[in-house]
Amino acid sequence: MTSVKAVLFDLDGTLIDHDTAAEVALVETLRATPGVRRADHEHVRRWRHLEELAMDRYLAGELTFTEQRRLRVTSLAAELGLGSWDARQADAWFAGYLRRYEAAWRVYPDVRPALEALATRGRRLRLGVLTNGDAGQQRGKLRHVGLADELPDVIASSEAGAAKPSAKIFHTACTRLRLAPDEVAYVGDRLRTDAIAATDAGLHGIWLNRGDDTGPARPPAIRTLRDLPALLTAIDR
Repeated sequence: MTSVKAVLFDLDGTLIDHDTAAEVALVETLRATPGVRRADHEHVRRWRHLEELAMDRYLAGELTFTEQRRLRVTSLAAELGLGSWDARQADAWFAGYLRRYEAAWRVYPDVRPALEALATRGRRLRLGVLTNGDAGQQRGKLRHVGLADELPDVIASSEAGAAKPSAKIFHTACTRLRLAPDEVAYVGDRLRTDAIAATDAGLHGIWLNRGDDTGPARPPAIRTLRDLPALLTAIDR
């Protein structure tokens, strides 16, 4: 049986708590926006939905990274009754949001213990990140939270020419690592986009099921990254 020689992680929702950072940033930015009377959970829910829609179009090549940001802002502004914002207004608002978002970047509590445990295994594993999104921003997140050295291999969709769940980005990662797909494990918080897609591409897909949601028996699931070393040991048997 081929042993696992590298572990790649999804970034947002797996290592970094994107949802909390985005919520904090949105609420603070809306409270500082003239004409906005309140900022509540409904606004957060709508912002997340707009982000998902815009990012899907960005990953499909329909929008640039800047254009997807502007689309999210102008859509929200219109829904809040703030009128039709031009690119200048949207960029200025997003700049304030981005400052607050970046300041709120945090890793989940189970991340560093898991990475330390993996680093002390008898057989050294290569560790890295495979993520959808802009390479510059994603690498900036790793530097901000102090994980750039622990996770030196970064494969981002903006550089790979493909995005999850496409098998192409997983195979690109394996090529860069100079490893076969069955020598690489991939851990992510999204069942289909991460775990199932990685499994279909020939990797050892692992679902980080933080919410204890109902899912299939395969691929294997863990509720915390603290359980990852034991699962990798079981895979190697």
